Amino acid sequence: MKSYRKELWFRVPSRRGLVNITGEVEKALEESGVQEGLVLVNAMNITASVFINDDEPGLHRDLEAWLEKLAPEKPYGQYRHNGYEDNADAHLKRSVMGREAVVAVTGGRLDFGTWEQIFYYEFDGRREKHVLVKIIGE
Repeated sequence: MKSYRKELWFRVPSRRGLVNITGEVEKALEESGVQEGLVLVNAMNITASVFINDDEPGLHRDLEAWLEKLAPEKPYGQYRHNGYEDNADAHLKRSVMGREAVVAVTGGRLDFGTWEQIFYYEFDGRREKHVLVKIIGE
């Protein structure tokens, strides 16, 4: 069995931002040479998320609005976690959106359903963060 590891690095210029990373994951899969197996893609920071959904701008705006209702950024004083940093909302948003995505590999390609794409969602940006891509298979 083959195993391949790659890190993808990001610096989202705003506090929150959504990045479609499907192409970068596909490139990593090609580099791995794996034809049948699994790809794990996970955020390596506790204030970011990796998830699968549709690449549709209206949906992206809806996700942002929904998450902000669930865990509003301000007022900062509403959270016990806030002290040194003001990112308690980012931790909560990550808890809702999840840490990772796993995708099957079939015939050397990501085995997606219709419209599925992989996204990195940053909730406490403006600094360098990364995602782990781990590929295993034959």
